[in-house]
Amino acid sequence: MNETLKRTISGAVYIALLLTSILFSTESFIILFGVFLVIATYEFSNLVGINKVFSILFVTLFYSAVSLISFYRTETENYINKFLKENIVFTIDTDRLFTILLIITLIVSIKCIVFLFDDTQNISRISKYIYLIGYIMLPFLFIIKISFGIKDYNPKIIIGLFVLIWTNDTFAYLVGKSIGKHKLFERISPKKTIEGFLGGVVFAAFAGFLISKFYIQPNPDFSSKSILIWTIIALIVSIFGTIGDLIESKFKRIAGVKDSGAIMPGHGGVLDRLDSVIFVAPIIFLFYQILYYVS
Repeated sequence: MNETLKRTISGAVYIALLLTSILFSTESFIILFGVFLVIATYEFSNLVGINKVFSILFVTLFYSAVSLISFYRTETENYINKFLKENIVFTIDTDRLFTILLIITLIVSIKCIVFLFDDTQNISRISKYIYLIGYIMLPFLFIIKISFGIKDYNPKIIIGLFVLIWTNDTFAYLVGKSIGKHKLFERISPKKTIEGFLGGVVFAAFAGFLISKFYIQPNPDFSSKSILIWTIIALIVSIFGTIGDLIESKFKRIAGVKDSGAIMPGHGGVLDRLDSVIFVAPIIFLFYQILYYVS
């Protein structure tokens, strides 16, 4: 099969599966990203050389537990209270839980950035598991969490985020291929250029404007506040999405492979497709928290 046709078909299947799961229900969205997490864990374990069975069992149990107590808190509390004494009431503070998880994730994200600029090619065993937790596992929980916005599940938020990432990636590639001359980080990703990066930023910001006006908050409710919020999100996506892509490229370079996996013909692995969003999601969640407390 022609390589371009192969990429087109597998890309279309991926997008269709993603959009269907997001729009169908909260449960289908959580389950799909749980499956993505398992596959990404398998791929990451192969890249860095850690025990795959243990890693997959650990992230599956943790993701399932946090999803239950966070997104089905009332049901979980009621179920647990059935097994407790009548004078004891078990409650779950999900805000504190995600604050702790966010702090851990941000610390690991900083470690990832330091790792990106570090010349060393060796990763200690404990660092590999730290990356598994803070770079792979926890961001998937934040992808789910930000889709709930301030109150209830809102598929528009996560779809908007993916559209921004796809726009940034597409135009960074097109602009870089057409006019790119200055390398962005040649040691890790020789094809990325500064011109491509800036092109991605500009078009992502424009996409943020369109998403805000025609999708998230259509007229007549369209406001300058919504424009500002989605423009900032577009900038976050462009900057941190690029960093996330470079970090994954370094893991692959150390492992000596082109792709993290082969589950998506022509596109590589799940981690290759989600490397930007998993690094961006915790930052977007932090941005939402700042907005909430400021407002």
